[in-house]
Formats: sequence, structure tokens, C-alpha cells
Amino acid sequence: MLQTIRNAWKIIEIRKKILFTLFIILLYRIGNAIPVPYVNVGLLQEYFKQFQNTVLGLYNVMSGGAFSQATIFALSIQPYINASIIIQLLCIAIPALERMAKEEGEEGKNKINNITRYSTVGIALLQGFAYYMLIKNYNLLDETGVWQGIVIVLTFTAGSALIMWLGEQITEFGIGNGISMILFASIISRFPTTVYTMFTNMANGSLKWWALILMLLGALVLVVLIVIVDNSERRIPVQYSKRVVGRRQYGGQATHLPMKVNMSGVLPVIFAQSIASLPATIAAFAGKTLTWFDTSSWLYIIVYFLLIIFFSYFYSTIQFNPIEVANNLKRNGGFIPGYRPGKPTSEFISKVLNKITLFGAIYLSIIAITPYIISHFSSVAKTSGISLGGTSIIIVIGVALETVQALENQMLMRHYKGFLE
Repeated sequence: MLQTIRNAWKIIEIRKKILFTLFIILLYRIGNAIPVPYVNVGLLQEYFKQFQNTVLGLYNVMSGGAFSQATIFALSIQPYINASIIIQLLCIAIPALERMAKEEGEEGKNKINNITRYSTVGIALLQGFAYYMLIKNYNLLDETGVWQGIVIVLTFTAGSALIMWLGEQITEFGIGNGISMILFASIISRFPTTVYTMFTNMANGSLKWWALILMLLGALVLVVLIVIVDNSERRIPVQYSKRVVGRRQYGGQATHLPMKVNMSGVLPVIFAQSIASLPATIAAFAGKTLTWFDTSSWLYIIVYFLLIIFFSYFYSTIQFNPIEVANNLKRNGGFIPGYRPGKPTSEFISKVLNKITLFGAIYLSIIAITPYIISHFSSVAKTSGISLGGTSIIIVIGVALETVQALENQMLMRHYKGFLE
């Protein structure tokens, strides 16, 4: 990974993209430090300390600490994620949107993106209003009134829209994966605080040294497992028949069809987390607490587990169409040994896809819920100060691997020799 980054830095074009990405992330972090007006930040932070291991604490981690400080970027990318989920589900349920996405090419994709942007703003308005009601119900405002409420809600909404725009700039002019990069920066920004809290707790005796070592070893094992599985793939052998065009012979070579075990990346985890935390979040914004649906409750863990599996299948179905792949193979004279071209091939590919998707979904689910299960049974995990669980580790490692892959692809397009050496 470090060798890839060093080689990418040597190329002026890619270096500019990396610097542009870092500049956008810097702007994002500056926005995370600017509080909205009329909010008593000190009281708000004290209020959030009791919700460290709940859904609101999870929101705070994903926003890089902005949520507990009521900054202009407090809502982070949650409105955009929720809008993306809704629009993608509607593209399957509504034929007109499905045709727009598949048949109208680039223009159709731009229309879908515009709908997602407008939906993001609408959801940000709702979430901004809900957050305002939360801090108002708990008397966390310095000033109250209609004008103050309008300013706070519109500031939250504008901040969410600005984050969406910053992510799009990284995707277009930076190294890609803009929204993922912003989420990556938010989680990484919590590392210094987490490390400091761990050693502070160990110094004052609330965290035993052997418990800290076990947790660090567990995190290391998780990192290794995530890297191995994310790079794993099932290779289906493909043979191309020989054909003669004029005096030349084409085809006849053997290749393979790669199918990644974790085809959907970190998206199922992000989306499942957003949906699973919705009931408790709404209750918290309404001034109530659903203790039976916080992150350490069995109901939340089960719902979270099932949603990850659902979104894993959902995204693998969207990204990989067995019928389309089989038709492309048939059109180009390719076939899978032992299976006739056409329907038998698509059925075989679909069967393989279901198997590896199930394995990938269970893998994601187990890693994501393991810290919550430990927290449910262990008081040490609750008081350790570690706010980065399996979900955060999956997102950080997944985005890091995707970024390195994007850099390698950009170097490959420029025929840079030796970048994998």
C-alpha cells in the first residue's frame, strides 16, 4: 500500500488529485469545528457523554465528533446515505426510474443523481429539525425562538448539502470515492482521542492492561481478516471459441470471470446501520430514550445483522447481473466449460453469486455485531472508551483498500511501469 502511494506521488497528475483530496478533507474538518449559533456546546457535550454506547454515540463517531458539538457538519453524510437508499430502492420498485437509470445512459444517471441531491436536502431538513427539537427539549440552547430555530435548522441543512458537494468534488477532481473518503476522514479523526482515552483509563485503573492488549490484538485480527476477505474472489473459468476472420484466427484463449467475495464493499454496513438506528434516533430526537433498542440490545443486534445480509444481496444484485454477463459471454464466443451458453450459464453464475454473497454477508455481519455483543456482556468494553467498533474498522479498511485500488487503476491507465513492484 505504501509503495503504491509513493509511486502515485511521483506522477504529477495523480499528485494533484491527492493534494486536492487532502484540501477538501481539510475544509471538511474545519467545518466540523464551526458550531451553529444559539447552541450551548458545553451542555450538549455533557449530555452526549451518557449516550456514548448508544445510537447517538454511533452517529457522533460517524460524524467525527461534530454531532455532539452541533457544528455545521453535525448531520455528516447521513442524509445523503438515506437518500441514496431510498432512490435505489425506488429504482427497483418504479419502472420509470429503472428505465431512466438503465436505458438513458449518462443522461439518465445524471437525472437520478439530481433526484438524489434534492432528496438529500429534504431529508437534511427533516433531520435538522429533529436535531433542533432534541436540543430544545433538553434545554441545550442559549436562546430560543422561531428565528433561532430557523437559523439552526437551515445551518444543519446547508452543512449537509455542502458535505455532499465536497464529496462530489473529490469524486470528480480527486482520487475518487468522495463520500467514502469523507466518512473515512470522520472516523480516522477519532483515533487520537480514542487512543488517549484508552491509556488514560488504563492509568487510572478503570481499564486493565491485559484487557487493553486483548482488545488491540482483536482489532489487529479484524484488520487482517478484513483485508484477506476483501481481496478474495471466486474465479470462474471461461473459454473462448476459435473463429477465423479473413486470414486471421481470433479467440481460443482461456481466462476467468472474477467474482469478489465482498462485492458490495462497506455499503451494506453503512446502510444497515442507518436503517437499524432509525427508531432509536427518532425517539432521541423526540426527547425520549429507547433503551430496548440501543446498540447493546439484542433487538438492535438482530435487526442490524439481518439488514446487513439484506443489503449485501441487494447490492450484489444491482452490481452483478448474471443474465447480462451470460449474454455478453455468448455474444463474444465465450463459455464456461461444462455449461451451455445462455440460460444454463446464467443459472450457474447466479448460483455461485448467491453462495459467495451469503458468505460475504455473514462475514460482514459477524464483524459488525461482535463489538456490540462484547459490550452487551462485558462491563470492561463499556468503560474502555473505545468508540471504534467493527463497523468503523470495516469502513476504514474498506475505504483504504478501495482508494489504493483506485490509485493503481489510474497509474495503470497511464502505463506507469513498476508500480506494483
